[in-house]
This record gives sequence, C-alpha cells and structure tokens, in this order.
Amino acid sequence: MYIIVVGAGEVGSYVAERLSGQEHDIALIEVDPARFREIDKDLDVLAVRGSGTDPGCLKQAGLDKADLLVAVTANDEANLLSALLARQAGVKKTIVRVESRRLRRPEVNSLFKGVADHLVIDPDEEVAEQVLKLMEYPGALDVARMAGGEVVVIGARLPAHAPLVGVTLGALGRDLEPDWDFIVGSITRQADAHDHSSKEMTFIPRADAVLVEGDLLRIICKHRALKDVTHRLGIARDMPTRALLLGGGRTAQMLSEALIDRGIDVAIIELDERRAEELAAELPRTLVFRGDIVDADMLEEADVGGQDVVIALTGEDDSNVLACLYAQAAGAIRNGTDGALKTIAVVHRLKLLDLLETHQVGATLSPRTATANSVLRFVRGDVGTVAAVATYLQGDVEILEFAVSDSCPCAGSTVAELHMPHDSLIGAIVRDGKAQIARGRSTLRARDHVVVLAKPESVDRVTALFA
Repeated sequence: MYIIVVGAGEVGSYVAERLSGQEHDIALIEVDPARFREIDKDLDVLAVRGSGTDPGCLKQAGLDKADLLVAVTANDEANLLSALLARQAGVKKTIVRVESRRLRRPEVNSLFKGVADHLVIDPDEEVAEQVLKLMEYPGALDVARMAGGEVVVIGARLPAHAPLVGVTLGALGRDLEPDWDFIVGSITRQADAHDHSSKEMTFIPRADAVLVEGDLLRIICKHRALKDVTHRLGIARDMPTRALLLGGGRTAQMLSEALIDRGIDVAIIELDERRAEELAAELPRTLVFRGDIVDADMLEEADVGGQDVVIALTGEDDSNVLACLYAQAAGAIRNGTDGALKTIAVVHRLKLLDLLETHQVGATLSPRTATANSVLRFVRGDVGTVAAVATYLQGDVEILEFAVSDSCPCAGSTVAELHMPHDSLIGAIVRDGKAQIARGRSTLRARDHVVVLAKPESVDRVTALFA
C-alpha cells in the first residue's frame, strides 16, 4: 500500500515508522525545516518538505499512486483540506486528525463520500479513553480490550512480591489445566540481567521460560480472570475514589466529565487564569485550582498526597514527570508505603521513558500510540479482517484482533496447523461471545474473533493468514 502522511509530529512520525517497516511505501510531508531534516535522516521514507495543502507538494509525494492519505498536523483545517485534495485526486481512503468540536459535525463529514473510507481521529479523546482503562485496572501499565471486552490484554511489570516471580511457564500451564483463563503472550526484560542499563528485549516465551522480577509481561486473559491475573501480577488494588488532574486542557476536561459520572471526586490544577475560570464554570462538580503543577505549595494545597491517582496531562513533559515524582513521594510519606499513590504521566518525548522507569512513575501514555492504534486498525483492515490493533510505548509487540470470514483459509484449521511465525502467538478465540484461551488443538471457525500477539516484523505474515 502506498501511504502519504501529512505532518511529521509525534503522531505522524510514529505512524510512518510503524508502517514503513511492514512492507508499505510511505511518503512523509513536513513543513518545518528542522523537523524535515530529522525525518529525512532517521526514517526510511520519502521525505517531502512542504505543506499538505499545496497541490504541488502532494504531487511530489506521489498523490497519483496513493492508496491512503493520513493528515495529522496540529492544524484541523489544514488536515481537512489535505484530505479533500487527496479525494479530488482519486485517493480512496483518508484519515484526518480533528480536535475542534465544531469541525466534527455531520456537515463536515458529508464532504467526504464514503464514510467507511474516511476516519476522523482526536488524540485528546484517545488519551482520555486510555487513562480511563488504566484507572479501571490500577497497577497496570497498559490495558487493551478486545472482542467486545471478552478478552483483555494487560501489561505490567512484575514486582518482587508477585506470585508469578520464579515460576516457569510450563508449571503455570499445568496449574491452569484443563481450561486456561489466561496466557503470557510476551516478556520484555533486560538483555543483560546484571546490567540494568542494557537494552530491553521482547520475546514470545516458551514453556521453559522463568518469570523474574522486573519482567514486563503482556498477558492475554478472559475478562472473568482479571482478578486472578492482577493478583498473580502483584498489582491488585481498589478502584480509586479521588483523582487529581494536572493541567486543564481538552483531555483533562473530557476525563473529568467521565470520572465524575463514575462517582469519583476530581480536582484539576490549571495555570492559565482564564482557562481555570472556564473549567470552573463548565465543570461545576470538579474542584479547580489555579496554579503551577510543579509548585510544591500548590500541590500540597490540592492534597496531592491524599489522592488515589494523580494524572499529569500538560503538554510539558518535564513538568508532568516532576509533578508525578513529587506526588509519589508525598503519597509515600502520607501513607507510609511506597506506591500507595498511583501516577499516570502523558509524555511526548519517548527518550524520557527510561527516566520514568528508573523512578517508577506508574504508567505512561503518549498521544502517538493512542492515535496510531486507530490508524493502524484502519490500514490493516484493508488487507484483512482486522477488528482492532494495539501498539505500545514499551515492548516491541502488537496486538491484533481478526474476524475470521467464511472464505478465510484458516477456517477449519487448528492453531497448530497454521504454522504461525515463531515470533507470534494466537492468544485467544472468541466464539458466540464466549472467550477461550487458544491451544495448539483449538480449531478456528468462521465468525470467530481471534486475538493475536506478534512482533512488528511478523505482522504482515500473520495478517495474510486471516486475509
């Protein structure tokens, strides 16, 4: 597939990098000269300097042969115009990033013929939804629901006290017989166990693998098994009742509304006086403070140490990280136990991930992965019946949900007979709304939904099996 990505910011560059490594031809358009030089040097794509609203620039990017245009700049109007120019030139599929509510109306969508071939995404909304998932499963680093929620893929690092530490997967399998409720899909750990600065490696484990402290596991489980899984991971906790949001942008406002509806007490700290007044007027059930999120006195006034969860949502990564570190320290002092207060930080610079891991900041989210999952699902759906996709900041794997069609060659085959790539795993099968953990003897049928974990380099081969 030939894909043009307009905008090489955090979302566009991440999407381009993911897709270029999976047998897609990518052209990436960027107007900023400094950013253009970076992508031209770092990414294996056709880099074009200019604007996605310039027909000449689009032509240079190969508009005449494009199958899909993805417009994800920070300018809503520019994204829409780029997509309209692409449609006019014959491009059949378009994806646009639109944050403004006034531009997310049916009248605007009607400009694009074929709604099924046009996707509108909003990074703020995507991030808010991801935060809600993490709050439903406190202690997890990431959560992905598949097959209508019947299957959950949960990611977490093993603390020293976790019951799974020291267990081999073979012994775990024998303990789960005969009807498994979950399976360990992948392990991410230090390449050198004695060198904590060494690069992490991700692999699909076999029966002889031993789980150790610090492993980042991705576990595919039935929804009913979540309580058991979180207990084995050593992360089982109560649902939070108090939340402090640091930063009062669109994401915070959407998140506050959703949390209030769930009966959670919410407070927001916002630096801008005018924006703080707007939030106070629009969110009457939310306590709004005006101040700096890295001001210790301000955090104490907001009772940071007495919160169940603190979520840093500003566009400033440094402030988000510092505020989360302070919140965790305050929570430990108040409650007398490390980790009693959960923190979630939104980060834009992925180079900060190592710092966050070192200081054990709870969970991290990025607009780039939250948005990329929607884009990748849309792209992959063109070559196979892909119902959902999840990618991650940490751990080099993807989760894909396939809907098995009547004409799919895999229908009627057992999992063992599919000869899946070595670095992939069929984790679960959902049939008639009921989930089962896949085994070698499990048979696939038409209309099944199949949840697969795969390393990025195997995604195309896996997708071909379900095409």
